[in-house]
Amino acid sequence: MTICCLNPDCTKPENADGTKFCITCGTPLTILRNHYRPLSLLSDEGGFGRTYLAEDLDRLNEKCVIKQLCPQKQGTAVFGKVKDLFDDEAKQLQQLGEHPQIPQLLAYFEEDGYLYLVQQYVEGKTIDRLHNLCWSETEVREFLNNILPVFEFIHGKKVIHRDIKPNNIMRRDDNGQYILIDFGASKDFAATVATRGTKIGTQGYAAHEQMLSGEAFNSSDLFSLGATCFFLLTRVDPYELLLEQGYQWVKQWPTHLQQPISDELKQVLDKLLQKDRSDRYQSATEVLTALETIAQQQQSQTPSSSSPTIAQQKQSQTPSAAPSTVAQQLSQTPSSSSPTIAQQQQSQTSSSTHP
Repeated sequence: MTICCLNPDCTKPENADGTKFCITCGTPLTILRNHYRPLSLLSDEGGFGRTYLAEDLDRLNEKCVIKQLCPQKQGTAVFGKVKDLFDDEAKQLQQLGEHPQIPQLLAYFEEDGYLYLVQQYVEGKTIDRLHNLCWSETEVREFLNNILPVFEFIHGKKVIHRDIKPNNIMRRDDNGQYILIDFGASKDFAATVATRGTKIGTQGYAAHEQMLSGEAFNSSDLFSLGATCFFLLTRVDPYELLLEQGYQWVKQWPTHLQQPISDELKQVLDKLLQKDRSDRYQSATEVLTALETIAQQQQSQTPSSSSPTIAQQKQSQTPSAAPSTVAQQLSQTPSSSSPTIAQQQQSQTSSSTHP
């Protein structure tokens, strides 16, 4: 058993159970609110906050996730925006309530100058880390049919995620369900600066209107979902294409396919990836309806196996040919992750925004 140091600057935060002070930095080791014990470090936001795996002592040591935010690291100039971003995530999760494909909010509080958000722990992997192979059409359609009802649910609650991308969607280990995580994009708060409006999203995955003005709509989330499907089918990072071609890449995305997909799925993805939001699907329900139509069309085109056709009878009278072998093409995972919009803003600001 271990206990983690909550000092966001500590280089080796994990300590043996029973230790009262961190052996690395000397910070007193605490159990948050006397029942959340931080066990290990899951991610580090560069001194501005961290995400920990923890256990809830009041729930028979049930695992949970603790997000830590240290807005004072940014100084008073951006404290308000940083805190608002974190508050938004907590409010959105509370507004959404319980849903089997969204980690539940367990607690939200301030302690020792830091903000903490506690969520249900989900055992699984983000979809960018499941494997390095291009997904098939069948896998992508199954993914869409599984995750789109979650979009229906959150949009019906007037919540827009704003940062849909492969590493914000997980697949559970136990039942294969896809889980939507990181509402509010608060984990990227360190990159926010004192400018009018906070743009949330990740370049390449964010819709044009998000990049332009920071506005986001239901159709903005759907564009990001389309970009996510593009990545899964090709393993090509949309950010790299955005750098090279701007939003022209959305017109040429099929050229990057490693294996053929149906024209019907291409049409669905084309509509998801329209630069102008008015040309996209306006709701997750519309996308689900389009996918259902594809499934029905393909089912109706499948010949019945109950009675052989004349052609089948003729074929049975001739020697069968040996099946041909089709070589599978594998693609490489992009070498770098796409920077968020907020990260691009940070690089353009003065060094005074860094602690």
